[in-house]
Amino acid sequence: MAGSESTVGEPGGEGGNEPSGLAAAIIESAPDALLCVNDAGVIVLANQQVEHLFGFQRDELIGHLIEQLIPERAKVVHARHRTEYLGDPRSRPMGAGLELTALRKDGTEFPVDISLSSIETRDGRVVLAAIRDTTERMRIQAERALLEAQLVQTQREEERAVLEAQLYQAQRLESVGRLAGGIAHDFNNILAGIMNYATLVGDGLSHLATRLGVTEDPDAMSLHDDVAEISNIATRAAQLIRQLLIFSRRDVVQPEVLDLNVIVQDMEKLLQRTIGESIDLRTSLDPHLPPVKADRGQIEQVIMNLAVNARDSMPHGGVLGIETARFRADDEYARLRPVDTGLFCRLSVSDTGSGMGPDVIARALEPFFTTKPEGEGTGLGLATVYGIVTQAGGDIRIYSEPEVGTTIRVLLPVTDETESSEDTPPTDFGDRTAHETILLVEDEDIVRESTRRLLEQHGFAVLAANGADEAVVLSRACSTEIPLLLTDVVMPGRSGRELAEQMRQERPAIRVLFMSGYSQDVVLHRELLERDVDLVEKPFNAGALLLKIRSVLERDAQS
Repeated sequence: MAGSESTVGEPGGEGGNEPSGLAAAIIESAPDALLCVNDAGVIVLANQQVEHLFGFQRDELIGHLIEQLIPERAKVVHARHRTEYLGDPRSRPMGAGLELTALRKDGTEFPVDISLSSIETRDGRVVLAAIRDTTERMRIQAERALLEAQLVQTQREEERAVLEAQLYQAQRLESVGRLAGGIAHDFNNILAGIMNYATLVGDGLSHLATRLGVTEDPDAMSLHDDVAEISNIATRAAQLIRQLLIFSRRDVVQPEVLDLNVIVQDMEKLLQRTIGESIDLRTSLDPHLPPVKADRGQIEQVIMNLAVNARDSMPHGGVLGIETARFRADDEYARLRPVDTGLFCRLSVSDTGSGMGPDVIARALEPFFTTKPEGEGTGLGLATVYGIVTQAGGDIRIYSEPEVGTTIRVLLPVTDETESSEDTPPTDFGDRTAHETILLVEDEDIVRESTRRLLEQHGFAVLAANGADEAVVLSRACSTEIPLLLTDVVMPGRSGRELAEQMRQERPAIRVLFMSGYSQDVVLHRELLERDVDLVEKPFNAGALLLKIRSVLERDAQS
C-alpha cells in the first residue's frame, strides 16, 4: 500500500472521512482495528473494531489527535516512532517489532502490535495503522518464558526432565482447554435457547390441554412427557458443558472463604452412600487448618470426583482416605511446580485400588481420557478437578503404582480473609404474578428471544436489546420506572458491567442481575465481575431465573 494513490473514500476529500462501497465493506469487516492518521497526527478514519478495542465512539476520535489513545508515559516513544516512519514510509507488517502500549477510554492500558502503510491521497499522505490487542499472546508468552527460565536455572538433570514434562503438559492442556472453552461457550447459548423454548412449549401444551379439556388424554400426556424429556436432556448436556468450562478455567465462579474440614464433614454421609458399604471411608482432618477462598460447589465437586474415581478403582472393596493438612511450598517446590511459595491447605484422597502406571498418569488430567470401558465414563472427572484447582491458584499431583493404589494431593492457597455470614436463602418467589419492567440485554438472538418470552409469560414488561448501545436508547425512551437490568456479562462493544455503571448513573434505583456462561477475560483478567454481584449462570431454566429475579427485586426493596 505504501506510495499507492487512493481512489475511494479519500480522507479529507469531497466525500468526507467515510469510505464508501466496497472499500467501506472491507474496512468494516477487517478483523483488526483500523485507523487513518494524517501527517499532523489527526485521526481521519476509524472502523468499528476501533470502537470495540478502545471504547470510544468514532465521532470521539475522528478529527482528534492520535495521542488520546496513548498513555502519557508512552507519548514520547510514540512520537519518535511516528517521526521515524514518516522519514521512511515503507509498509511495516504485524510482528515487525512495532509493539506499543495503548490506552482505552476507561483509562486501562494494554499492549498492541501495529502494522503501518502509507497512502497518498489528493489531500496529502495518510498513514493506515492496523492495531491488534496482544494481551493474551503476551500472557501465554510470559507463562512460557517463566517455565523456560526455570528450565535454564535447573542444574540437575532429573529436575530438568520434570520441568520439560510440565511445560509440555501445560502447553497441551492449554490448547485443549482453549478449544474446549470456546466450544462450550457456544453450546451454552444454544442450550439456553433449547431449555427456554422447551419450557415455553411445555407450559403452552398444559394451558391448551386444560382449555380443550384433554388433560387426561394419553396423546396429550405423552407430548407433555416428551417436552419434559427434552428439558432433562438439555440439563444433562449443560452439566457436561460446565465440566468443560471448569477444565478450561472459563467457568464463572463465586468464591467465598471456606473451611475444608467443614466441607469434608458435611459430605461424609453422602460420600459413604456413594462409595458403598464395601469401602471403608476414613478421614483425618487437621484441627488447625487455615481457611481457603474458592467456590464451595466446585470444591465439593473436587471431593466427589476424586471419591468416585477411587471407588471405581476398588470394585471388590478397600479403603478410601481423605486427609487435610497444612503445607508450605518452599523455593524448591515452587521451582518444580506452577505455584508461588507460601502456605497452602492440602487435601489428599487415597485409595487401595488398582493404581495407575506412568503412561496413564501422564494423560490422567486430559479431558475425555478414561481407562473405563466405553459408555461407562466421560473422562472429565480428573480434568474437571484440574480446572477447578488451577483456577483457584492451586496445584494437583498424582502418586500411583499398579496394584498398590493412588493418592491425589490437591493444594489450595490459604487466605487471610474471614468467613462472612451466610445470606438468608431466598423465598420461592417463582410463582408470583410479576408486573415490573425489565431491561433485557443479550447479544445472542436465541437466548434473548426465548428469555423475553419467558419473562413476558410470567407478567414482566420486557425491553429487549442486543447490546449496550441499544439498551441505553431503549432506557432513555422509556418514561416509566425500570427496576431491573438483566444483562449478559460479555458482549460486542461494551461489557455488561460498563452498561450497568452507565445505567446506575442514569437510573440510580435500577438493580442489576448479570447472566453468563463463562468469561475468561471477565473472571481471570479484566475482573469485570466483582465478588458480590448478582449472577445467574447460563444455561438456566425458567424457575431458576424467575427465582433469582424476584430475589434481587424484593431483597433490594426491603433494604
